[in-house]
Amino acid sequence: MSAGGSVVRSDLRYQPDERPPTMLALGLGLQLALLNIAAVMIIPTIVMRAAGQPEDYVAWAVFASVGICGATTMLQALRYGRIGSGHLLVMGTSAAYISICIEALAASGPALLALLVVISSLVPIALSWRLSLFQRILTPTVSGTVIMLIPITVMPVMGDMLSSTPDGRVSLGAVLSAAVTLVIISGFTLKGAAKLRLWAPIMGVAAGSVVGGSFGLYDLDRVVAADWISLPTADWPGLNLDFGRDFWVLIPGFLLVAVIVSLRTISSCVAIQRISWRRSRAVDYRSIQGAMTVDGAGSFLSGLAGTVPGTTYTTSVPLIELTGVAARTVGLFTGGAFVVLIFLPKVFALVLAIPDPVFAAYFIVLLAMLFIVGLKIVIQDGLDKNKGFVAGAAFLVGFSFQYELIYPEFVSQFAGGLLRNGMTAGGLVAILLNLALTATGRRRYRMETKPDLSALPEIRSFLKDFASRSGWDEAMAGRLDAVGEEALLTLVRQEEQGKREGRSLRLVVSRGEGGAILEYIVTPRGENIQDRLSTLPDESDETSIEQEVSLRLLRHLASSVRHQQYHDTDIVTVRVKATSASDPTG
Repeated sequence: MSAGGSVVRSDLRYQPDERPPTMLALGLGLQLALLNIAAVMIIPTIVMRAAGQPEDYVAWAVFASVGICGATTMLQALRYGRIGSGHLLVMGTSAAYISICIEALAASGPALLALLVVISSLVPIALSWRLSLFQRILTPTVSGTVIMLIPITVMPVMGDMLSSTPDGRVSLGAVLSAAVTLVIISGFTLKGAAKLRLWAPIMGVAAGSVVGGSFGLYDLDRVVAADWISLPTADWPGLNLDFGRDFWVLIPGFLLVAVIVSLRTISSCVAIQRISWRRSRAVDYRSIQGAMTVDGAGSFLSGLAGTVPGTTYTTSVPLIELTGVAARTVGLFTGGAFVVLIFLPKVFALVLAIPDPVFAAYFIVLLAMLFIVGLKIVIQDGLDKNKGFVAGAAFLVGFSFQYELIYPEFVSQFAGGLLRNGMTAGGLVAILLNLALTATGRRRYRMETKPDLSALPEIRSFLKDFASRSGWDEAMAGRLDAVGEEALLTLVRQEEQGKREGRSLRLVVSRGEGGAILEYIVTPRGENIQDRLSTLPDESDETSIEQEVSLRLLRHLASSVRHQQYHDTDIVTVRVKATSASDPTG
């Protein structure tokens, strides 16, 4: 984000911290629940049946998945310290685990699956605890690319669902029901009034289901046969603590998928923050840490229950774009609806009876909007040649592996077919490329001191020496000196307001494209410098100039300022453009 300027969204009706009318929040919560419940139920059903598990255990796995996803969805909305994102994020079962969970069940049954999932659930918890250590690897460029790959990964399934009919053949009913759903949702989204856009998905799905029902595609028999209220018998598998050969063969794959799923959680949380506030603000990495903690807790509970782990879904992102409602109360109603629905098989049946072509048409609209959200994240992070290469290479590899365009025999066999998933393959490539760029980057110079004014002479001498080593002229050295001073004054003022003592400041400098990069690593505080820079008024009186002079000078001298706030660390990255007389190549 630029040091100055702020984008304001006029189409956002309710921010996360605002309370919409109860009926509106309830309606949108039920809508999100009904549109996600099928995926939450279908993934564990596919896994258990593919592995030959009995129907009683299938029913238990689905019941446990829906209940855990409901509870964790509410936790995501309710942010307590390090737990929860405070945003409208829906939790669901993870498709990335399908193949490896089937393999674990086939090898040694549910007890081994339970142990593997419990252990892999520690990955997002560990990452969330010290996420600042991975900030050079798990960047917005990586997150945005993973989001762009989600539609690529899901589209083959959507293509199959578009033509899915009871007799397995493409029919006029399938085509018409999908077309009606697509036209109604798109039409009301593009041209409808604001109130109608709120209900565009429901109206489209309802109309498509009516059309499908007239062709016999809506399964009324399933609805009639379902009980109104029931509870499946508990079928807890326990934990296989033998740690035999199957465990050691499968655990690397589970840990790798856990990293990829954590990356998707980061991507989802970045995306939801980008669109949930009227005035654009810096990404709150403390919120991401909270989201990952809930992610890990949900997977841990899923492991204990012996079912498929969960992850954050991105369906709420395009729904917010459609409706303009990002209030966290919608997430509470969504999670509550999940919990209630596990006791109502009749409602389950109503949702699952919706024809597949109707579901597919709806999700295609969401996937199109999701791709654009990912693209915006990549662009807003600043698309220089390195970031552009990471995004382009990762997307191309993910697309190619997903559609078996590159070494299909090798890809299908490697790690149990793990890389056949485009999101997984592309995410890994993005991470590895970031690691390579970090390892081969320009030399970084470091110093440590205290965040107070007594450190100013030491910082000036350090920056002057760095400018001399870099071969820059006096004008550039003076610019670095001024930026170093104003950044320190801003940090000291925040430190004094926080009344914190015994804190350390690490300053890391390096050459970047066209200039210098200064990175201040300090302890956390309340306000975000990046947000304060973006909201400085253009007009100023004598009082505001006196209060904000350091910020104004910093905005004038720096080409960009990025403030990443974590629970354990704050990282302020300042980019300074070289003067025209200095080396233009940086």
